[in-house]
Amino acid sequence: MSSFAATGSIGGYAPPPPAVLSSATSSQAGASPVSGPGTPLAPRTRLRLTRRGRVVLTAVAGVPIALFTAMAVLGAGAAAADTDPVRGATSFRTVTVATGDTLWELAESIAPGEDPREIIDEIVRLNGLRDAIQPGQQLALPVFE
Repeated sequence: MSSFAATGSIGGYAPPPPAVLSSATSSQAGASPVSGPGTPLAPRTRLRLTRRGRVVLTAVAGVPIALFTAMAVLGAGAAAADTDPVRGATSFRTVTVATGDTLWELAESIAPGEDPREIIDEIVRLNGLRDAIQPGQQLALPVFE
């Protein structure tokens, strides 16, 4: 028989015995109810983040916040810089639609230098139009100075 089998040591070194907890200590430490007195438990290790782990965690949490903030700031700029000339009209005149009149012609006649599509949108909004205009219909048109 070798000396290792008899003594359990190699070259005079014997490993420490496994940790053994009593039944009172194991119930307090949160061990499972199956473990009884004298059952060895694995030592608990504390979670430790490395520098790289902290950087990754910060990036994962920070990127959505940064994107939301950027969208809120950049999206608000469009509303603040709204200089649409159509919205600048403060007075209105009423016209009666004649046979053959179109919204495009009316828009070009009241604002020749502007985009007719924007003027048509304003006329539709002002008059609550849902369908085509009819001859004899009264329309409020914005007046631009």
